[in-house]
Amino acid sequence: MSRHAISPAALVRSTWKHRELILQLTRKDVIGRYKGSLFGLAWSYISPLFMLGIYTLFFTEIFHARWGTTDTGKGQYATALFAGLIVHAMFGECITRGSQLVTDNANYVTKVIFPLEILPWVSSLTSMYHALASLVILAAFSLIFNGHIAVTFLLFPVVFLPLILIATAAGWLLASLGVYVRDVGQMTSLIVIALLYTAPVFFPMDHLSPKMQAVMHFNPLTFLIVQAREVLLWGHLPDWSGLALYTAGALLACWLTYAWFQRTRAGFIDVL
Repeated sequence: MSRHAISPAALVRSTWKHRELILQLTRKDVIGRYKGSLFGLAWSYISPLFMLGIYTLFFTEIFHARWGTTDTGKGQYATALFAGLIVHAMFGECITRGSQLVTDNANYVTKVIFPLEILPWVSSLTSMYHALASLVILAAFSLIFNGHIAVTFLLFPVVFLPLILIATAAGWLLASLGVYVRDVGQMTSLIVIALLYTAPVFFPMDHLSPKMQAVMHFNPLTFLIVQAREVLLWGHLPDWSGLALYTAGALLACWLTYAWFQRTRAGFIDVL
């Protein structure tokens, strides 16, 4: 039997106890990604700016794509697409890295006493940093082309908090599975693609039949993408009851996957 505590209280205690280490490792992870580059951290803003510019050029000026029947703003399709991609990119980055969190840090398992359970938090916060950079670009774009930023933009934390939780939960599950089943790393790439095309990233939900909308909601990103657009772009309040239920489910997923990780971590050293 594992000697590592698996209760919800143990999860909270571990996260709080190691909060400074989590932030230090997140900072190191973010800075290390751009170490040696000419523009450094500026790349975290240059990349989304470039992508949003490309989306605007191709979808607005070349393909004249419109977002629904009420699309009247310049670049509205591009911003709606970009908002959906921010959510998908954050979650996608977390699960792509998730299967390698332990294997890429094998020295933490074999050589030192280290709280391995914090690694998914580091991954999620690193992804959140890049999501925040993209949100800055999205806000600037909305101000330039629409003349204003929706007041509800300030509510983005209520949408991204459950996203962080569900991404961290996925991290615990995949980090453990990635140690024992190396094929998981290959599978996550396929999962990321599937999540992209089975969520309303490229089109509004109201373009689908009620039956297809119900099917799309099996994708864990669908609800959050819709809510992200509501607060970031359309100036609407989020679905509070829906977010409360989603957050409760995300917290339950965090505990279950944390417990799984703690139960299985005793065998990591034998495999690595």
